[in-house]
Amino acid sequence: MNILTNLLSQTPKPTPAKKQRRGIEIKSPREIDIMRQSAKIVATVLKEISGLVKPGMTTADLDAYAEKRIREMGATPSFKGYHGFTGSICSSINNEVVHGIPSHKKVIRTGDVLKVDTGAYFQGFHGDSCITIAVGEVTPDAAKLIRVAEEALYKGIEQVKAGAYLLDLAGAIEDHVKVNGFTVVEEFTGHGVGRNLHEEPSVFNYRTREMPNVKLRAGMTLAIEPILNAGSKHTRTLSDRWTAVTVDNALSAQFEHTVLVTETGYEILTDRTKV
Repeated sequence: MNILTNLLSQTPKPTPAKKQRRGIEIKSPREIDIMRQSAKIVATVLKEISGLVKPGMTTADLDAYAEKRIREMGATPSFKGYHGFTGSICSSINNEVVHGIPSHKKVIRTGDVLKVDTGAYFQGFHGDSCITIAVGEVTPDAAKLIRVAEEALYKGIEQVKAGAYLLDLAGAIEDHVKVNGFTVVEEFTGHGVGRNLHEEPSVFNYRTREMPNVKLRAGMTLAIEPILNAGSKHTRTLSDRWTAVTVDNALSAQFEHTVLVTETGYEILTDRTKV
C-alpha cells in the first residue's frame, strides 16, 4: 500500500529495540519467519483474486473475498481501518493510480487495467503486495504498461543485497521505466514494512536527494512498489480523500512485493509462484 508523504509521516514509528538503527528495524530470524507467513497469506489472496476476476464483478466483490480469505488464514486485513480506509484492498482501475476504495458501484469491465493492493497482519507483523490485472483483452499499449511495471519491480529487486543502497534499486527502476517511454509516479513511494504497515525507510522509485541514500543491511524488510503512468507522472486526489488519479486521464499500473534483504541478495516474501 502506498501513502502520501504527509500521511506516512503520521504513521507510528517502529517500537524501539536494540536491533534498530537510525529508525530502521532489523528483523530477527523469528520475526522473519512470522513475516514469511503474513506475506504468504497476501500472496495467496492475490493469486486467487487474479484467477477469479471477471467482467461484471465489482471491486466490492473482490474486497469481500480478500477479507474473508485473510481471516480464514488466521490474519486480519492490514488496510481496513488504517487512517480510516474502509476496504481490505485498494482497488484502482485504469486512470486510478492508488488507494481506490472498493465499491459496489465500481463494475469491472473487459479491457480494464485493475490494480489490487492488499496486506495481512499476522502475529504482529504485516505483509504487503500489489498486482495489476489485465481484465480480458486489453489494448497493446495497456499490455505494455503492465508488462513494464512488473519488469521494473524486478529490476529494482535485483539490486537488493546487504551493502547495496536504496538509490541503486531506485535508479534501476527509473531507467527501465524511462527507456520504455513511461513515467514514474513520484508522489508515492515504497516503504519499510514489519510491525507497522509503513516504516522507515522510504523506498523511492527514482533518483532523488530528498532522503538519505540508505545502505541496506540483512534483516531489513522492504515494500518495493513502482507505479508507472502512460502519460504525465502527476496525480491528483479525488474528493473521497483517498483515490489518486492521473491528471491527464492516462492509464497507470503498479506492482509490489515485500522483500527481505539478505547477506547475499534478497528473498521475495510475497512470491505468488510459491503458494
